[in-house]
Amino acid sequence: MGSCVSKDTGDDDSVHNVDFSGGNVHLITTKESWDEKLAEAGRDGKIVIANFSATWCGPCKIVAPFYVELSEKHPQLMFLLVDVDELSDFSSTWDIKATPTFFFLKNGEQIGKLVGANKPELQKKVTSIIDSVPESPQRP
Repeated sequence: MGSCVSKDTGDDDSVHNVDFSGGNVHLITTKESWDEKLAEAGRDGKIVIANFSATWCGPCKIVAPFYVELSEKHPQLMFLLVDVDELSDFSSTWDIKATPTFFFLKNGEQIGKLVGANKPELQKKVTSIIDSVPESPQRP
């Protein structure tokens, strides 16, 4: 499906037993569940961040806990996880050249993309998206 891309040079022995989903990350296992989550995000006015990843990919394992952490900090966004090996046909329609690849979607349309396990850049993109979304009136 492609190669792993990492911008993080730190050695981390904790990457061997990584839970890729957790927090508010929704694991996508079928095209139907993808469609359902995108429809739900559209109804709720949420921007989607989709992480196309692979369980064998070292950089994916390194960024996974950070992705989960972001999902917990930002419930106003929808965080999805797609295993490129489990959904290879679907992933190929997104032209994934390397893992992880993060897509940012609004109303099903791509508004951004990040290739690689670059935590600072991922944080920057999430912050930028949150800053671009007007506050919802139902928030306390």
